[in-house]
Amino acid sequence: MGKRIAVVTMGVKLGDEVKGYTRFLAIASMLAARGHEVDLITTSFQHWDKAQRDTERAVYHAYPFRVTFIPEPGYQRNVDPVRIWSHGQAAKNLRGYFDRAFSRDARAYDLIYAEIPPNDVARVCAEEAQAHGIPFVVDVNDLWPEAMRMALDIPVVSDILFSSFTRDARQAFRLASAAVGTSDEYAQHPCAFREEPLETLTVYVGNDLAAFDEGVRTHAAKVQKPEGELWVTYAGTLGASYDLDTLIKAAVLADEQLPDAHVRVKILGDGPERECLQSLVQETAAPVDILGYVPYDEMAAWLSASDILVNSLVASAPQSIVTKIGDYLAAGRPLINTGTSPEFRAKVETDGIGVNVQAENVPELAAAIIALSEDEAARTVMGKRARSVAERQFDRAASYIAIMELIERLADSQAR
Repeated sequence: MGKRIAVVTMGVKLGDEVKGYTRFLAIASMLAARGHEVDLITTSFQHWDKAQRDTERAVYHAYPFRVTFIPEPGYQRNVDPVRIWSHGQAAKNLRGYFDRAFSRDARAYDLIYAEIPPNDVARVCAEEAQAHGIPFVVDVNDLWPEAMRMALDIPVVSDILFSSFTRDARQAFRLASAAVGTSDEYAQHPCAFREEPLETLTVYVGNDLAAFDEGVRTHAAKVQKPEGELWVTYAGTLGASYDLDTLIKAAVLADEQLPDAHVRVKILGDGPERECLQSLVQETAAPVDILGYVPYDEMAAWLSASDILVNSLVASAPQSIVTKIGDYLAAGRPLINTGTSPEFRAKVETDGIGVNVQAENVPELAAAIIALSEDEAARTVMGKRARSVAERQFDRAASYIAIMELIERLADSQAR
């Protein structure tokens, strides 16, 4: 028998929106396909566009589940006291929504599944689930305030500004029935805030492999790589956690030492650091093209046309296995990883999908680019292994079944 499930996310891409995350859209869609009555609960504010949605548009209500928009005032910068206040208002409005829903029907939901962050939104979900005797599953996608401190780390000020984050996370984790994480590190993170054991499950963000491949087929002809060029590509956010300064400088050094293979770095994405990166490219005359935001299907073609892909993070970045890893692997290209996450560094080595280098080290990154450019056989082997890992561990059609089974088991065990 189908269950009533609330899926709560503040950052989902809906309808014809260009930017946003699709993990929770996929979860809601798969639950609905399995016969459950699903409410995808999100915010009226579109984070990437920094604009309010017209929530009455038909495109937002053409899913096999109900989409509910919680009012949120909005903000203009990713790291800003206004954003913290805005999320607080969304959390307050979400609590009001749940209170009204359960007052109308004591069995409004059989389970609440919510992402963290925002931490205060997750806390509301946890407390509402506890109040009504139903399971709460927390999906850990990032660590706050650790990630925010990358962009705003001012003694005393940051401590005050972020003081509620740990408190909210502790409460959400304490009340969770289970935790899903986008890496082993993230899945285990809630356990540090609890005395009693917690069931955990690691399911990478992943992607829709069929959609990725279709994007490659559709746009391959538009992405023409000149003969003799070696494309080294980064795709993702241009933000404080992502060390693109080092990549730009390494491109200069590698190109100087590879006279027969002209290195060309392609940076796909947008974010607060874009202007600074463009200035650095001009100052150093680096062989780098900053292409800005590229729609997902076109990005797939760019990644697949590249020779080497780079997961570029600063040494202090708290990220573990970032969203774009599934797309990098799907492209079937070798990966250079500068991230310091022990979990992902071990995966790169064990799975044989690329090489690890020290973060923020220009000569070492340049040396890795040079070594891979001169060893086509190694690039081919690593690329094949990467694609295999994508098919086995990152394709949502298969990997997200574990989330479905967890939700169904918990909802059944708490049937009232």
